[in-house]
Amino acid sequence: MPQGQVSLTPNTKREDEGFGVIRAIDPKTLDKKWEFKMNDITWAGVLTTASDLVFGGGKEGYFFALDARTGALLWKAALGGQINSGPMSYAVDGKQYVTIAAGSALFAFALR
Repeated sequence: MPQGQVSLTPNTKREDEGFGVIRAIDPKTLDKKWEFKMNDITWAGVLTTASDLVFGGGKEGYFFALDARTGALLWKAALGGQINSGPMSYAVDGKQYVTIAAGSALFAFALR
């Protein structure tokens, strides 16, 4: 499967054949603090906010928010296409937004 493919494809691999993760590593000790296991590998990046949120996504088409302190899943949405890019954040009139490209579409989400 080519890197950056936009359409969803089923992941038929077993867990022992590979999977993706987002990991938090302590920069002082290099100890792993937490790990969020994903169904498949990902080409996407992550975004961390000052309010301790981590946003990410992957080839399975989910865009999600994690608690930056614990790695707990806080929210996820199925966007209908692979997520192969990193999310970005911006503000308009004091309201923060997070955007992500999935498949051939761009999605924007307002933060509380």
